[in-house]
Amino acid sequence: MDAFFEFVGSYWWLVFVFGGAIGGGLKAIGAANERRAERRQERYRLKQQTKLAEIEASGQRKLDAEAVRRDIRKSLDQHDQIDGRWFDYELDAATLLDFPMMIDLREPLTIEFHRAKRKADLLRPDTIDDLVDDADRRREYRDAVHAYATAFDVAETEAKRRRRSGFSEDEQQRLKRAQHLLQLAQDAGASPEERRSAYAKARKELEGLIVLPVATTRQLEQRVAGQLER
Repeated sequence: MDAFFEFVGSYWWLVFVFGGAIGGGLKAIGAANERRAERRQERYRLKQQTKLAEIEASGQRKLDAEAVRRDIRKSLDQHDQIDGRWFDYELDAATLLDFPMMIDLREPLTIEFHRAKRKADLLRPDTIDDLVDDADRRREYRDAVHAYATAFDVAETEAKRRRRSGFSEDEQQRLKRAQHLLQLAQDAGASPEERRSAYAKARKELEGLIVLPVATTRQLEQRVAGQLER
């Protein structure tokens, strides 16, 4: 180390000769270090941007999935609402006989309503997850429910407008008698024999006129049987 300082002391004048080169080298080294720092900073910035993009994409996917679920739930709710309106007819024979067009399969509007209901029921998913990843099935189900709702509204409006007017005078009288007999068959104040007889006569009045849905018939028989048991 003493020898080094002795050399520097003896040849100090070399600083003036090589000072520029040394200064330039130091500047070059500093610039290179700066560039490396900038590259590191750029890499860090790009990495952070990538992370942010991934987080945003993940959040968007979650938002999209929630939107899809809401859309499916909306279709399911609409399906349930129309089913509920139909069940009000199907499970009440007296109401059906007031608006018999709802089950009169000679009527094109009635046929269209029942066809649309059947299609919507067939396409209905067991769970929301069944449709989340299938845009085609989701769209097909949504369209089917919309068609079902529209067909029901049209058929119901026409049924309420016409009531029994689509039937002849004799047929209208038969519908009235059948309605009265079905009410008697479910009357707790009537005797068992009266209820049995009333139910049998009501079915005879409706023969060849209209066919009650299976659910309606089952509901009637359960009510009559319950009254008879009591």
